[in-house]
Amino acid sequence: MEIQEKFTLSEDTGSEESEEREKWDKKAESILSMLGFCVGLGNIWRFPYLCMRNGGGAFLIPFLFFLFFVGLPLYTLEVTVGQFSGKGIVKVWDVCPLFRGVGFGISILSTISCSYYIIIISWTTYYLVNSFKSPLPWTLCGQDWNTPLCITQKESVASQDMNGTLFNVSLGAYDVNNLTDLSEKGNKSAAFSSPEEEFWQANVLHLSDGLESIGRIQWHLALCFLAAWVMVYLCVVKGVKTVGKVVYVTATLPYVLLLVILIRGLTLPGSLDGVLFYITPDFERLKDGKVWVEAAIQIFYSSGIVWGALITMASYNKFHNKCLRDCYALVLAGEGTSIFGGFVVFSVLGYMAKENGVPIEEVVKSGPGLGFIAYPEALAKLPLSNLWAVVFFIMLLTVGLDSTFGTIEPVYTALSDSFRIWRKRRALLTALFSTVCFLVGLIMCTEGGMYVFQLIDWYSAAIAVPLFGFFECIVFGWIYGAEMFSRDVALMTGQGIPALIRFSWCFVTPFILLVTMIVTLYSYVPPEYGSYKYPQWAQVFGWFVAVIPLVPIPIFAYRELRNAPGSTLMEKFRKSLQPNEQWGPNHSEEKKRYKEENRELTGSLLQNIVINVTGKDLS
Repeated sequence: MEIQEKFTLSEDTGSEESEEREKWDKKAESILSMLGFCVGLGNIWRFPYLCMRNGGGAFLIPFLFFLFFVGLPLYTLEVTVGQFSGKGIVKVWDVCPLFRGVGFGISILSTISCSYYIIIISWTTYYLVNSFKSPLPWTLCGQDWNTPLCITQKESVASQDMNGTLFNVSLGAYDVNNLTDLSEKGNKSAAFSSPEEEFWQANVLHLSDGLESIGRIQWHLALCFLAAWVMVYLCVVKGVKTVGKVVYVTATLPYVLLLVILIRGLTLPGSLDGVLFYITPDFERLKDGKVWVEAAIQIFYSSGIVWGALITMASYNKFHNKCLRDCYALVLAGEGTSIFGGFVVFSVLGYMAKENGVPIEEVVKSGPGLGFIAYPEALAKLPLSNLWAVVFFIMLLTVGLDSTFGTIEPVYTALSDSFRIWRKRRALLTALFSTVCFLVGLIMCTEGGMYVFQLIDWYSAAIAVPLFGFFECIVFGWIYGAEMFSRDVALMTGQGIPALIRFSWCFVTPFILLVTMIVTLYSYVPPEYGSYKYPQWAQVFGWFVAVIPLVPIPIFAYRELRNAPGSTLMEKFRKSLQPNEQWGPNHSEEKKRYKEENRELTGSLLQNIVINVTGKDLS
């Protein structure tokens, strides 16, 4: 971020920052920024699909369990840490320098995410531009990109198979990952394809046969990709000065548009069937462990924890901001949006099922299959279809931009915090970073780009996210201590951390994260895209992407041990686990009180554990 005063160019061992960090102009900007980051595409197109696949309303039981024992504790931890310290994701590890590599690992993870997440915004931009064409181009066959197998719904209804049954091909039972080589599906309807699928596969993606045929850059996608990066650059170039203003639109407009789409959807025939399908519980599914794992993983996508954005954005809060109540409200608002988004999606999917005379589960798709195949098909069936298409894709665009702001900002802050020469050169740093990410991401604008996107998305956060969350719990729950940090929060807000959240930091949350990581590794299956199976070398590259964010952890642990004071390795180790001189409240007056306070726990081991977890001294 831009900083108001000059700083030395030293990295970690220099003098402390002479002025407090730049702040949000208004509290609303902070709230909207964090809400906008948490409410991403995962809330709109991943959560409803998981609900449908994992027991409908019954899925809310494991989801809410993990929300309160993983999402809420980590969300509270990251926001309070960021606000108290006023530091980004690298400098915040002054609290325990041995784990500084976690901050750099999160920076790498965010950079990888930036490089491929914005391609979704470019797809959305392309659809938005085409939404102004009448008729909507994804409703047509006989275009340059169509194959002879393309058939519209009207043609489908008019076609009969040898038994006199309908060829209902426009909504065949295939997911986004099962759209290539439809003739291999083994049923007659799969010998055809809908115009929506062909527009997505052959016009938008120009999909090749696999990674071995990466093909040429698709210039329509490259231009949209460039436009997406230009939009992001203009919104974040001045840091909180611009992001804080942009979020008034990008964080609130999706709610308005979702409400408009829901109202319209509920007026359509079959919409209530879709809503009932979405919320009707199947409690038998709760016996499947996979349902619980998917609920745990969804929390990371829908609450924004561990990606560094919450720490970074909270670091620009005013020091005495009452952030605890903000955390509770934001978590409930973010996850409430996931549930609300399900009503929006299934009200329209119920209409699609009734229109096509097929079961609802056959029209449900996840991820890009919902955003760029199923929903465009539904929009095409509505009166004033162009208007609804524009509304829908503007909503997707604003949701995607908000998430991107939160993903990029931690990287900028980490770079400017670590290399202070960049602090007064925010615009140049932003331009360089955006340019590099644009050039790297161009590979996803090729004919084989979707295979690259799927590969990176499959591996990038598989290990790093739960592991980083585990380290956060261990450091602030035990090494620095939940009791010590609760005192910090009380110094800042006037109240400490509730006992239930402290207990979660110390026991429940790290246990769940560890189990989630182990189960994820144990149940690993190689990625696929339709009938295409990724070759061995691609899987090796995918694991390389998964491991890269972990590399800084041992490197910086060695660096901190080497530089720590002490004559023996054990002395250096103990010193590297203790906060350094730069750690403390981001408030000059409170920092004096902090330095003078006696922060030692002098009881027995059992007494100290009880105090750490509950805050109560039983002696």
